[in-house]
Amino acid sequence: MSFEVADAGYELLRNPHLNRGTAFTLADRREHRLEGLLPPVPSTLELQVARIHSELASLDDDLQKYLLLSDLQSRNETLFYAVLMSDPASFMPVVYTPTVGEACQKFDHIFRAPRGVYLPIIAQGRLKRLLANWPEKDVRFIVVTDGERILGLGDLGIGGMGIPIGKLALYTACAGVPPQYCLPVTLDVGTNNQDLLDDPLYLGLRQHRVRGEDYTAFVDEFVDAVRSLYPRCCIQWEDFANINAVPLLARYRNSVCTFNDDIQGTAAVALAGIYAALRISGRPLREQRFLFLGAGSAATGIAELISRAMVPESMSIAEARSRNALFDVNGLLVASRSDLADFQKPFALDHAPISSFAEAVKALRPTGIFGVSTVPKLFNQQVIETMAAINERPIIFPFSNPTSRSECTAEEAYRWSNGRAIFASGSPFPPVDIDRKTFMPSQGNNVYIFPAVGMAIFATEATRVNDEMFIVAAKAVAEQVTDENLATGLIYPPRGQIFAASLHVATRIAEYIFENNLTRKERPKDVGALVRSQVYRPVYAA
Repeated sequence: MSFEVADAGYELLRNPHLNRGTAFTLADRREHRLEGLLPPVPSTLELQVARIHSELASLDDDLQKYLLLSDLQSRNETLFYAVLMSDPASFMPVVYTPTVGEACQKFDHIFRAPRGVYLPIIAQGRLKRLLANWPEKDVRFIVVTDGERILGLGDLGIGGMGIPIGKLALYTACAGVPPQYCLPVTLDVGTNNQDLLDDPLYLGLRQHRVRGEDYTAFVDEFVDAVRSLYPRCCIQWEDFANINAVPLLARYRNSVCTFNDDIQGTAAVALAGIYAALRISGRPLREQRFLFLGAGSAATGIAELISRAMVPESMSIAEARSRNALFDVNGLLVASRSDLADFQKPFALDHAPISSFAEAVKALRPTGIFGVSTVPKLFNQQVIETMAAINERPIIFPFSNPTSRSECTAEEAYRWSNGRAIFASGSPFPPVDIDRKTFMPSQGNNVYIFPAVGMAIFATEATRVNDEMFIVAAKAVAEQVTDENLATGLIYPPRGQIFAASLHVATRIAEYIFENNLTRKERPKDVGALVRSQVYRPVYAA
């Protein structure tokens, strides 16, 4: 083992990329001036993992577990990922949703060590210089937010940084993307959350959000800086408000490698759930009709991807879009409304206005409903019972996050449908027992999609990301669901198999990337072997 001189001794213990803590051998300690700085008996990585598991088990509060793991990531990156990858399914709810929502809300009050890059708009004109301060010079993935629409919690300003950090941890834990290539970024353009502006502990800019041309110029400078410093980097946009999310994706998708997980990742995991659900209902995609509660970028993203997936089944894109209806605070999206944004207009129906969601269900008779409103309990008993009266196996997908924002619970969906609902939610719910039958609620978590997309991009050095990749990803997720899974209500692969599932999905996407010449590499004979060869393993190097 060799380290730079500057990383010897005490400083070595403060470098999270190189620190091994108690796992430094006696020889390491003598060579690198560590003797006396650690307890005298060395540990193995396995014992270190066991120790962290024991610490976590002693904590009852998930936020405290989140903070313990956050501190671990700041001091020993290898051990952090060894812990996460020892049981990804158990740690996903701790390092990401739902716990990350609370962590973002309390970000300024629980702040420990900095991680990632913060780019405030007051540094406009110097963003490349700030970005270059990050020590890694070959960044392949940036997850970036401006903190305006964090999960279903709204504008959390600088506190939104918890989302990029959590997402990138799952890139590694669930698909093996090497963490040294990942960079979380927050664009601080202010906040319109008055509680934050009044909070003396708030760490972000104390100003209202910048809008319009100034905002666009700021983001342009950021993208130009990324292209200049990290030419092989993919930018993932995360938790931007609707007014910015759709325009930003449209602005950059044809010039850089980029995607928006809220729009495209959510759409892919929803489509994957539909593909599996149709194996239960026995009806083809072209016969489905969906109604969305919520009409923002997540809703239109799902509706558009479903529409594109319907087209190969002998249907025009216009006809496919007409089978995906949206409902917002002002009612059903219909052509006569004058308040629709451009991205919503393709889904406006030639229909009389309807102001009640339950009435829209009765009128349109959808086979499935999606909740992307971030308003809890709107899938009430009347809505679920109506869906069950219309459909033998109603598809009920309350996708809003975190759990407190879900449009209904799993128990409500199963009980009000007499156990006939095909259910998936954005956040996890426990098993439900009804009439001596146990239902295992599915979680339509984007973690089935974005880590696999990341690994495929990393392995192939893809130059662009397009919508077809997400249809490929959805099919690859759904094809891993067994008949035994379906019998218990699961329409996604068991979360305990997330790592293997992600590599399968990554391989399918990588094959598509090579087939469509969206890569800097020549296609290998075995694409799956290429993907597996790129996987990060959390071990201390010899």
